[in-house]
Amino acid sequence: MARKRALVVDDSKSARVILSRMLEKYDVEVDMAESAEQAIEYLNGNRPDAIFMDHLMPGMDGLQAVKAIKSNALTATIPIMMYTSQEGELYVGQARALGAMGVLPKQVRPVDVSKVLYELHLLPDRRDTAEPALAPVEIDGSIRGGGVVGPAAGRPSPTGAGIGDARPPSADWGRRMEAAVKEQSADIRRFIVASLDSFAARIVSDVREITAAPAKEPPLPPVAAPTRKVWPWAAALLAVSAIAATCAALWTLSRVELARARAENAAQAAANVEVQRSSRELATTVKDLTAALAASTALSASTAPPGGTAGSRLEPVPYGEIPFDRSRLEVLREFLAKLTSQGFHGVVRVTSTSGQFCLTGNSTDGFVPASATLPVGKCDLIGNPYEDSTTGQQRQSLAFANLVAGVRQRSAGTISVAIENVGGSRPASPYPQRTEALTAGDWNRAAASNNRVEFVAEPNSP
Repeated sequence: MARKRALVVDDSKSARVILSRMLEKYDVEVDMAESAEQAIEYLNGNRPDAIFMDHLMPGMDGLQAVKAIKSNALTATIPIMMYTSQEGELYVGQARALGAMGVLPKQVRPVDVSKVLYELHLLPDRRDTAEPALAPVEIDGSIRGGGVVGPAAGRPSPTGAGIGDARPPSADWGRRMEAAVKEQSADIRRFIVASLDSFAARIVSDVREITAAPAKEPPLPPVAAPTRKVWPWAAALLAVSAIAATCAALWTLSRVELARARAENAAQAAANVEVQRSSRELATTVKDLTAALAASTALSASTAPPGGTAGSRLEPVPYGEIPFDRSRLEVLREFLAKLTSQGFHGVVRVTSTSGQFCLTGNSTDGFVPASATLPVGKCDLIGNPYEDSTTGQQRQSLAFANLVAGVRQRSAGTISVAIENVGGSRPASPYPQRTEALTAGDWNRAAASNNRVEFVAEPNSP
């Protein structure tokens, strides 16, 4: 079966790398484009099985690209999934109205990726997997019933001896099962041979008694006597053979049921591990968000100026996103509207600071935040290479720049906006002391609090 191919369209290199690695774990080949224009040019000569489209990109945005792709008869049938931080029923409805199947959030979990891949038909449905069949298995040069084989005769099934999508047994388990089968077969053969020898000895003994009888006794009929003695034993021998065959069949069925039960237990154990891991990740995420919210509230309360103005706002920036865009754009728009309604005269200072994250990866493929359980000492890098490699102009989107440029004109010169980037020189939350027990999760919670954008209103002096 040919591998499925997906196209990931995102202006963020780290976002493209993160999603492509998740898709490759499901045996999906990935092509990448850093803009909507490049994606449309790619589609002129290629037909992927699905497209993951970012929303906010320089030039043509994601929704405009979806509309263009669905308007082309040659590409209209390709399923598209929005891959963006945008959310809400209004946005999802707008995306679906233009032809997208749904929205995959940037903060995505593996379980969300597998669900989306099933919806896009990039993974086979487990319910379509054929049930393994029973076929003879060769043991010690003889044929015994009940072996489990796959869809093709003579080769093992790719799904193993169980049912559904259970994992194949290990080599050690296979050797132990083979040894148990051989031992049971030998026991059955010994039982049958011993029974046959016993019946044969009894038949020979009866025949000798008949031939050694005294001459004075009336001679037995030459045919009737052996018939009365031999055929009952032959019938008993056939009955024993039938019993032995029945025992062999029952043993084979028991072996198949045992293998099936073991496979189901293995599948349930794997599912439990996945649920526990997802629960731990959710708890870590909730803890991070709570800490960031508490830091934001404390900083806002400490920097609020007198006079009843809008004061200040603090917005976290997820790792890998440009600071002056997305939710920060909406915060600035609301902040300016509130200041205007209060008759504010002064400067709105928008300052971005960068957190120093515990990262794994390399400079070629990019870096991503490390697993929460990884010791800090095993991080490949502690820093923020994405922020360090971004120039001043690249730190803000076109919409953000347009909003800032038009503030003075819309407010008749009473309000101006000053943008500043201070890097990691002003951490709001102290980083924990590095010890052997310190994990990447504890470190990155402080880094997430420091990776932020602060909005402060400074009124003009009287």
